[in-house]
Amino acid sequence: MSKPSKRGRCAIVPVYAEDLYTEEAILDPYPHYRALRDLGPVVWLERHEVYALPRYAQVRAVLGDDETFRTGGGVSLNERYNELLRDSMFASDGERHTFLRGLVGHKLTPKALRPMRGRVEEAAVAAVERVIAQGSFDSVGDLARDMVMAIVPDFIGIPEEGREHLIDWAAANFNCHGPLNERAEAALAVSGRMAEYASRLVTERSPRPGGLAHCVLDAMDDGRVDREQAISLMIDYLVPSLDTTVTGLSSAIWLFSRHPDQWDLVRNDPSLVATAFNEVIRFETPVRQFGRRVARDTEIAGVPIPAGAQVLVMFASANRDERQWERPEVFDVTRNPVEHVGFGYGAHGCAGQGLARLEAQAVLKALAQRVTRFEVSGERRTVNNLMRAFDTLPTRVIQGVRP
Repeated sequence: MSKPSKRGRCAIVPVYAEDLYTEEAILDPYPHYRALRDLGPVVWLERHEVYALPRYAQVRAVLGDDETFRTGGGVSLNERYNELLRDSMFASDGERHTFLRGLVGHKLTPKALRPMRGRVEEAAVAAVERVIAQGSFDSVGDLARDMVMAIVPDFIGIPEEGREHLIDWAAANFNCHGPLNERAEAALAVSGRMAEYASRLVTERSPRPGGLAHCVLDAMDDGRVDREQAISLMIDYLVPSLDTTVTGLSSAIWLFSRHPDQWDLVRNDPSLVATAFNEVIRFETPVRQFGRRVARDTEIAGVPIPAGAQVLVMFASANRDERQWERPEVFDVTRNPVEHVGFGYGAHGCAGQGLARLEAQAVLKALAQRVTRFEVSGERRTVNNLMRAFDTLPTRVIQGVRP
């Protein structure tokens, strides 16, 4: 295992002894992030034996250098899951990653998504009007999940059967990315069910022609990928397209319930919706961090990092870095933090972020036309090794036309 010597740690790399994956640290990570940023640009996590990168500049630089910092064998903090990811686009690098991403990339460009805008906006209006009519609702289960499930499965082109499990399976896959704690152990068993589902999609050739999933079958038919790779790609397209959008939407409603003045700004100026969603992702980053494996001896901020070491790229901490953002602990929808790393950056930046933005912005626009205030109480957060999310977000709204 590649790690600094005791002398090296004391002389060069500050050490952080806390476990970032306890329930308490997951539910309230921000004091840990601040402590790590205060320690330095590179910090040795003693409990996890990994170099943490808590500051924005180093996170952005590492994400932009995929030749030195590789996802293969290093995206997860436990080797069992890294091994399971070996055939995936998610844990591929270089030309292989470019090829696998290119199988569906043409369907995810802004131009390709443009014809979907009308359908997405209609689905958003229907979802919003339905929950408002209920009087009280769960912003996670009744709004965010329903909206995503109305769009994403059809876009990917998967059959109706099995859709009801997809979000829970996706959450389990994210849970697998932590160290091999009890939470990750339990999630590994659940994530296997998504693998079985993906295997059936390939075996039964059930994806609808024209969808993203059928592109995988086409690639398998002409020999560009084999069956195991096709199964992994099915999972690659399903997992990030579901939970992250649900999380971003529910976080937006929670934040606007706590900051009604910011919601007033959006209601008064709907052109702020895109800016506001960027600020939501910066302030409450859905995917907190991913690992990278160092391909060759290198330095980060003057700290020598040996080949074979693992670094933890801390998106959520970087998005609150005082060195990058003015008043980073303030939720400000006029900020427009387009350079945030909430969707990653570089070669492994989130391929589906365009669809996520389209869905979330459509819902926020529909809400801005109908809702004056959000009242949230009794919310419960998910305890997940990777995601910052809500299990439930009980919500009532006060209706009112836009000023």
